[in-house]
Amino acid sequence: MLSIGDPAPEFTLPRDGGGDLALTSLRPQSVVLYFYPKDDTPGCTKEAIAFTEALADFKAAGAVIVGISKDPVKKHDKFVQKHDLKVALVSDEDNDTCERYGTWVEKKMYGKIYMGIERATFLIDGQGKIAQIWRKVKVPGHSDAVFEAVKALRT
Repeated sequence: MLSIGDPAPEFTLPRDGGGDLALTSLRPQSVVLYFYPKDDTPGCTKEAIAFTEALADFKAAGAVIVGISKDPVKKHDKFVQKHDLKVALVSDEDNDTCERYGTWVEKKMYGKIYMGIERATFLIDGQGKIAQIWRKVKVPGHSDAVFEAVKALRT
């Protein structure tokens, strides 16, 4: 399990709109890396819209936002277009990055047990170290809490 101060696991993954996104290419900016279960579901849509609406503030504070799920890039592209999202979305179809960040977990719904992505967010500082971790995220107010942590990195 990752902890604050650990190096963030590196990745290079396909992204919405084409091409690849490498975590190392984002330095020295801070990175808000949020894991979400599925494109175009109610909670995931609200989270992506909240981060999109706050994107200018995050950029001004020196941070970029990257969402990650197992959905394929084509699905990300539809999700972005449908909701006019401005955050980068990367596809972890082989589940390697989710595994390394510890977000591929056993979940329960209506008595059924299955594996899925835990809604979690990692704040990675400009040196590639984990500065903050939010697990089992509840969407309302989450982007505000993450923004406060981003601002605190700059002080």
